[in-house]
Amino acid sequence: MTNQKEQSRWKSKLHEVIYEADTPAGKLFDILLFVLIVFSVILVMMESIKGFDDQYYDTLLTLEWIVTILFSLEYIARLISIKKPWRYALSFYGIIDFLSTIPLYLSYIFAGSQVLLAVRAFRLLRIFRILKLVKFIGEASQLQAALKASRTKIAVFIYVVLILSVIFGTLMYMVEGEESGFTSIPRSIYWTIVTLTTVGYGDIAPQTNLGQFLATVIMILGYGIIAVPTGIVTAEFTRSKKDGVKNDEGHMVHVNTQACPNCSAEGHRDDATHCYNCGHPL
Repeated sequence: MTNQKEQSRWKSKLHEVIYEADTPAGKLFDILLFVLIVFSVILVMMESIKGFDDQYYDTLLTLEWIVTILFSLEYIARLISIKKPWRYALSFYGIIDFLSTIPLYLSYIFAGSQVLLAVRAFRLLRIFRILKLVKFIGEASQLQAALKASRTKIAVFIYVVLILSVIFGTLMYMVEGEESGFTSIPRSIYWTIVTLTTVGYGDIAPQTNLGQFLATVIMILGYGIIAVPTGIVTAEFTRSKKDGVKNDEGHMVHVNTQACPNCSAEGHRDDATHCYNCGHPL
């Protein structure tokens, strides 16, 4: 019985350090983890430089193993510090952590698996765990809500843009033809999208007066098209910011970094005593 209590206390302390950043130990852990992530990303970049990798191969390999072992220990600690490890393992960060840990192990079994090292860049998203101020949590939640509320409108908007691209691309193919580089309708659609998004590579250009007129129309439409999704998301963001996170009395409340030890859900209110997702005591 004593051993179980001791083990439970140890897991609770480990969970507090790893999953929360409201305590000094938790914030220090996240900062050290972030430094390690940045170092590992830089290490991957250095390995991609052929001359540098040839000269310092042994050193880079040693450092790579050190980073991989530290990431492996962190991943295992995250699994054993919660009651339902599979929830973390199947979460977004859990999958990213796993994929960014196994490449070096797999490289001794499967050739070419080192490309998964690039997944480590996604670990940089954990910087949001370090900036655990209410302002950042609230703004991130509002942005997420705004993007989610805007997805249908943006999907319709993209559909309309694709239709316009097909129409204008077909017209440009008919007007310009192969002589001007518009060798097919798909290639003309490619030019239309490049022009409509104001990228303008310049690899294809209309030569006729009518083609240049159509190109001018597409360019002008491009400026309006860029503004539409921005306006949609901004409107939804303003609405979600106005709504905010409120308690039963309608007053604005803060959310903290406390993670549920049972289901790992985050973003609990300061006055919460139980997890909003599973009801487990916090």
